[in-house]
Amino acid sequence: MSDSRSEQTLPMNGVRSERVELSVDGDDVGVRYLAGGDGPPLVFCHGIGLDAASVSWRHALPSLADDYAVYAPDLPGHGESDKPRRTYTTDYYVDVLRAFLSELGVEGAGLVGTSMGGAVTLGHVLDGGDPARLVLVDSYGLGADAHWRGAMSAALRVPFADDLMLGTMGTRAAVRTHLSGLVDGTPADDLVADVAETVSSSTMRTLRSWQRHEFRPDGLRTNFLGRLGEVDVPTTLLHGRADPLFPVSWSERARERLPDSELEVVENCGHWLPRERSDAVERALR
Repeated sequence: MSDSRSEQTLPMNGVRSERVELSVDGDDVGVRYLAGGDGPPLVFCHGIGLDAASVSWRHALPSLADDYAVYAPDLPGHGESDKPRRTYTTDYYVDVLRAFLSELGVEGAGLVGTSMGGAVTLGHVLDGGDPARLVLVDSYGLGADAHWRGAMSAALRVPFADDLMLGTMGTRAAVRTHLSGLVDGTPADDLVADVAETVSSSTMRTLRSWQRHEFRPDGLRTNFLGRLGEVDVPTTLLHGRADPLFPVSWSERARERLPDSELEVVENCGHWLPRERSDAVERALR
């Protein structure tokens, strides 16, 4: 496949912006990614909706680029990547990751995923991927249900709910309020600014599409708990003690089932560990 990449300057030392065209599920999609450094390759996957490569990995990428070749794509529907109108699913993003690794020639890279990105990297491993190491940060895909799923599943089926949701994310004050339900304590100003600059009506449609597919009336669609014994990759689990979305018990249980794994529970930290405590992610990788 031809490589149509563009480059721009970013305020992240040693990290550049590039672009690649991928063929996924028979369709072409343009993917922007951040890259930098030289050394063993590490690929980072962000979460769904309010996230992008430059949000979750803003601090980790320039720091780790001193010792690694780092890559972080904006998954389709997010950031500066294409945002096709389609049904977004975890399986689709697993296919995107596979195509991205193949196109860049880094299939054996270490994989780091946060939230939904954790489920994407884990799904890639269970689908035959063979990374050097796997790091799951506050990962989705490690439980069958969550306390908020029932209410969310019902809300997703309310007429005009999308319009209401899109309308409530139009200001930094609204973003700050939303982030207050994800982090431990008051959201940092720089995180609020990064999310406000990244979120758009298109990314919110992506979020809603994925949620409708994942949040079923009887539980969460993606649950790899029963397959963790198949993972033969060294795995590090990181989890914020105060994560309000996915309880720390998810990672504790996964630690017991993964054949070669370790777990670090980070105190005074909510769901956005790469931004609340980027030092913990960097320490685990180094």
